[in-house]
Amino acid sequence: MTHDSLPAGLDAPLRDGLAELGLSTALASPLLAYLALLVRWNGTYNLTAVRDPRQMVTRHLLDSLAMHRFVSEGTLADLGTGPGLPGIPLAIAHPRLQVTLVESNGKKARFLREAVRQLGLTNASVAESRAETLDRPGAFDRLTARALDTLAGIVEVGGHLLKPDGLLLAMKGVMPHAEIAALPAGWRLVEATPLTVPGQDGERHLVTVGRA
Repeated sequence: MTHDSLPAGLDAPLRDGLAELGLSTALASPLLAYLALLVRWNGTYNLTAVRDPRQMVTRHLLDSLAMHRFVSEGTLADLGTGPGLPGIPLAIAHPRLQVTLVESNGKKARFLREAVRQLGLTNASVAESRAETLDRPGAFDRLTARALDTLAGIVEVGGHLLKPDGLLLAMKGVMPHAEIAALPAGWRLVEATPLTVPGQDGERHLVTVGRA
């Protein structure tokens, strides 16, 4: 798939960001192919409020990949993935990671299926469903949710999907002390890891939650 429709000059900051994250710069090509598809569909389907492809490189691609070292293999359910964030960039970066993109919005799910097809992502699939009604109990090693809900809310709708020793990996901004304190009985904070997103200021944390 071509990404000629994108503005010039996106390749260099993406490659620099990939290198900073410890990822191969060869990933830039498939990531830009995904970005070109997202930009094209976004004009009609309003998949993301971020319109500038330059901002998308940092705020979507590199932000999603900031957590890549925590999900290199196994099974991952990306809850409320929207246009595939962070699930599609993670699937591109880690071929041994089996990603299920969970999205209830029909337009976004159609985009996801087309993106998986055009990008040839044999390790990604789409579940057009709300997280709480997805009938795959105990199926996943990891859950992620980039901007879905509070920690307690994510556990409520998606906790049943995790294996007994599975982990929720929630991407947050500043350290969410109040959300951690409000975790329901039977769940606990495993760790909270500061993340560095190339080209992006402000705090970012990966909050890991497991069963008590």
